[in-house]
Amino acid sequence: MIRNLTPLSAGMALAVFLTFASPLPPAHAEALADNGAWQAIKELENGKPVCVMSAEPSKSEGNYTQRDTVLAIISHRVHEKRIGEVGIQIGYTFAAKSEAIATIDGKSEFKLFTQGGHAWAYDADADKALIAAMKAGTQMVVKGTSSRGTETTDTFSLSGFTATLNAINTACGVK
Repeated sequence: MIRNLTPLSAGMALAVFLTFASPLPPAHAEALADNGAWQAIKELENGKPVCVMSAEPSKSEGNYTQRDTVLAIISHRVHEKRIGEVGIQIGYTFAAKSEAIATIDGKSEFKLFTQGGHAWAYDADADKALIAAMKAGTQMVVKGTSSRGTETTDTFSLSGFTATLNAINTACGVK
């Protein structure tokens, strides 16, 4: 059963991207880590702390002419009891009723449900399994199909993943 989620806020993803794309983080965000391919921030959403880590793909493939920012994102919203939520911001609108596939090191495969321009693990147990595989892996490949039928493949390095995850765990009090 698909969990009841609201889409990751575009503002949150943009804040993560801008935090590390510019020399100074946004005034409302605190930079936590910059390890290998992964960066992390802590910010307030409605006065509550949210810890987010993200990475851009090291390689993107597909027959597309334009795409928005692509990010792999792990977030902690402790006040909502949403810990270690895995999301992909894909940079286009997914095909209706499609799934994205995340594969770690060509071995472990995870199906992700899609909505708009985002994909998520189906439930908290799937999030935990995907994060465990990411901690043990060296790369994650995400495949998806756009609403126009374009197939894409994005490769994310997992270098620095565990250290960055530890940083958001500490900042948001997650054990």
